[in-house]
Amino acid sequence: MAILENIRKRTTVLILIIGMALFAFVISGVFTSNDLGGAKVGSAVAEINGESISIDDFRKEVENASRRYGPTVSSTQLVNTIFDQEVRRTILEQQFEDLGIDVESDQIIEYVKTSGYAQIPDFQDENGFFNEEVFRSAIADWKANDPLRYDAWLQDEARIIQLAKERMYFNLIKGGVAATLSEGEFDYKMSNEKVDIQYVRVPYTSIADSTIQVSKDDIQAYINNHKDDFKQEKARDIRFVYFEEKASVADEKAVEDAITALLDDSVEYSEERDATDTIPGFRNTQDMTAFLDRNSDSKFDTIYKAKSDLPAVASDTLLTLEVGEVYGPYRDGDFFKVSKIMDKKKDGSVKSSHILFAYKGSERAGADITRTKEEAEAEAKKMLVEAKKADANFAALAREHSDEPMAAQRAGDIGYFQESNLGLAAPYREFLFANDLGDIGLVETDFGFHIIKIDDKQDIVQVATLSREVEPSEETINTLFTDATKFEMASIDAEAEAFGDIARESNYVVRPVNKIKEMDENLPGLSAQRGVVQWAFNDDTKVGDIKRFNINNGYAVVQLTKKYKDGVMSTEDASATALPKIRKERKAEQIIANNTGKTIDAIAKDNNVSLSNASALTLKSPTIPGAGREPLVVGTAFTLAKDATSTLIEGETGVFMVKVTNKEDAPNVDNFSTYANTLKTSASNQVNAAVYNALKEGADIEDKRATFY
Repeated sequence: MAILENIRKRTTVLILIIGMALFAFVISGVFTSNDLGGAKVGSAVAEINGESISIDDFRKEVENASRRYGPTVSSTQLVNTIFDQEVRRTILEQQFEDLGIDVESDQIIEYVKTSGYAQIPDFQDENGFFNEEVFRSAIADWKANDPLRYDAWLQDEARIIQLAKERMYFNLIKGGVAATLSEGEFDYKMSNEKVDIQYVRVPYTSIADSTIQVSKDDIQAYINNHKDDFKQEKARDIRFVYFEEKASVADEKAVEDAITALLDDSVEYSEERDATDTIPGFRNTQDMTAFLDRNSDSKFDTIYKAKSDLPAVASDTLLTLEVGEVYGPYRDGDFFKVSKIMDKKKDGSVKSSHILFAYKGSERAGADITRTKEEAEAEAKKMLVEAKKADANFAALAREHSDEPMAAQRAGDIGYFQESNLGLAAPYREFLFANDLGDIGLVETDFGFHIIKIDDKQDIVQVATLSREVEPSEETINTLFTDATKFEMASIDAEAEAFGDIARESNYVVRPVNKIKEMDENLPGLSAQRGVVQWAFNDDTKVGDIKRFNINNGYAVVQLTKKYKDGVMSTEDASATALPKIRKERKAEQIIANNTGKTIDAIAKDNNVSLSNASALTLKSPTIPGAGREPLVVGTAFTLAKDATSTLIEGETGVFMVKVTNKEDAPNVDNFSTYANTLKTSASNQVNAAVYNALKEGADIEDKRATFY
């Protein structure tokens, strides 16, 4: 086993070859029409209302998407994205066919005119405007002379046709969306009619949950009466122990010792010359570049750095060292480091702000700059006097007067620059390093006249750093594999319930992941592990089964703990949701039974609760201060006359009785068309999403992605 682990750890080329071979196998399965997962060539990845989506066509779409999105999106994310797109396209196409919706060439052109395609230069005339004839000519030219571009256009055209059909379809529906004046009036009154109430509330929390006995049959009866509330998708629960491939304390000490050994000179014996040689260490080497190339995970960086550019854990110390002094070893993230100061420059980095007065013809001057060079110089000299005043706010002056494009956002601040940085014009740079902190002066460059203020100066250092990454040793990796395998074997040999006990005996942490969906990929604590999900949903995998997976940076020993079937939840699964609702109903029954026939004052006294008041309640926002959202309670109050008292009301947080103390009608409005139009606009804005969601919910969708991916 150690030999296998050595190969896995050491033989980079072999790993790459095997990895590429596996990658090629996976890609050939995902993006070609070869048999995959037992599926036959030409079979369907989904059926929607009896219409099949071919796996071959689906794979082509995924392949095209992979080229568009690049490596930042995983294959599973691509599959899920394309699946959602294909489901939407198919459902809507079925609607288009039923309604006879089609798109002609003139409608395509009309769509292109009002979309981003109109900005393609090939479709524009000499004035930069979309031109129908130019558009047609460009497509014809591509077809004759540029087949690749024409094929790409055909794909764009298919998308345009689909989008044009969708626009037509949803616009037809929006055309039927309306709101009457009566609806506008009702909406207005819901927002503006107000009621004041006095109320008593007996909260459900006044009865302990432990006093409400609920049987399994009660829960099942509740589920049967509320099946829509307890629907579930196929899902799985797992738990796992993660064996992370990380350096041990001994590994860390070994790296620290190795880097320490390189600090000082060493003596080596040469058999050829029968003599010993002194090899300079990090402190004394005369060729730092070559030394770090041989011995360090990082090369010699000759760039001078300010404090903010140095490692945070060592920056304060490094800036106090003299040239030639060494600091370390010190830990910086996953590295042990030793740093040596090679050179220092006092005030080597300068921060400044400026106010620019550009003139017509100066470098990068905007079209709005019309002043002459002489006028710009005169204005700059005048501003210099203003900027040097003791009470001057340089930042405010820059925001108001500078011609620099970013002056308003940065208040003239251009940040820190070193003397070697050629990004600044030479006269500007010379001013920075020839003057003191706080000095203000006038400089001319190709950009115009600059009033410059020196805001800060920092020392900079040139640092050579010898670094070694802390990595797990081969011994640590072998031990990790052994521990993971032992735990796997012990868990398999024991009862399924013993998984947690065995883990605790070895101080391993067991992590659960619940309600995993069939096309999930990312698992909390394990990242992207599609293989684990596929195993959990495999028909051959039984509850209690255990398997070890090789994952990035280690191993995961996983146990399947539960399966959820598609449909209505079981009594056990639904109990967490159903129990509080059943208890609430029964508490309401008890409270109502105990208080029926009592006055509002008697209810408050007998239940040890106080009378409360709430004012300016509306139907649009039925929230009672101190009680929360109570639509039934507020709605009941609006049905009562002033000074009338309600019966007991089963609310969201308790049982209420209310007395109306005042009612205020909404102010009179001559016309409710504005409110009706607002309702219509709001409804129209929801059409696209609401209609599609309704179509999807009513569709018969058979998802077969997991068969292929």
